[in-house]
This record gives sequence, structure tokens and C-alpha cells, in this order.
Amino acid sequence: MSQRADRFWTIFLTTVLADVASKRFAVSLLSPPYLPHDIIDDVLRFTLAYNPDGAMSFSLGPSSRWWFVVLSLGTLFVLAYMYRQTPREDRMQIASIALICGGAVGNLLDRVRSARGVVDFIDIGIGTHRFWTFNLADLAVTLGTAMLTWILCVRAATEERRAHALATTRAFDEPS
Repeated sequence: MSQRADRFWTIFLTTVLADVASKRFAVSLLSPPYLPHDIIDDVLRFTLAYNPDGAMSFSLGPSSRWWFVVLSLGTLFVLAYMYRQTPREDRMQIASIALICGGAVGNLLDRVRSARGVVDFIDIGIGTHRFWTFNLADLAVTLGTAMLTWILCVRAATEERRAHALATTRAFDEPS
């Protein structure tokens, strides 16, 4: 296996396994659902919750579960294409794609296995002001997406500067 593939599969499998293990922990130790367990005062709580919808409880109606399965599979195909186009030296882009894929697969497993939805349990906030409850897969998708967005934006800005510099150089090189 190539270095690129080793890096991808290591991050991908670590993400999926950590997500699955943490969700099993949550289901076995945090029942019943929606009962908060303070970890760091009221800032970090573990609260078992089931989310049949998408990120931040975004709903696509009664068939949300299957729409999100299809959306996840489509996203994985797009990311597989991006991975194949990524040079092996681009370790950050490979890592970001692996994180997104690992998180997508972690939540996809929940959606396929149970109509209750995705297992969420990480609950952050202060007092009654709470962020939405999420899981390690959500964290991986968010981190990977932020990394990939940053990488692509920096690359686009760099290419734009190069194109501008090349155009400027050509303008000065042309005889008047």
C-alpha cells in the first residue's frame, strides 16, 4: 500500500472505530436518554440523545433517515474522487478527506442500524445556553471540512496570485 493510502486508512479507521466505541460507551453508560452527566461542571456534559435528522437536527421530513443515507453515500463518492485526485504529498488534504469520510461512515452506520437515529452525547454549553449535542463523527466531519475548506481556499488564492503575477509579467514583456 502507498504512503497516501496508509495515511488515509489509518485516519479513516481510527475515526470510525473511535466513533463506534464512544457511541457504545454512551448507550451503555449514559442511559436513560436526555439525562445530563456533568463532566466539567455544566460546561461539558455527556447526555445520551438520538438524532433521526441531520446536523443540528436539520430535518427533511418523515423520510429524513433515508435522505441522509443517500446524501452520505453521495458525499462519500465525491470524496473518493477528490482523494484519487489528491497528490500523495498533500498530507493535509488526505487527512481532511479521511476525517470527513470516517465521520460520515460513523453516522451512516447509526442511520442504517436504527430508526432512532444517530447517537449523540457530547453536550457543551454554559447553564441553559447549550450547543447542540454531537458525537465524535460530527467532530471529525466538522474538523475535516474546516481543514479542507482552508486548504482549498489557500490553494485558490495562491493560484489567483500566480495568475495575476504571470499576467502582469506578460504585460511588461510585450513590446509597446
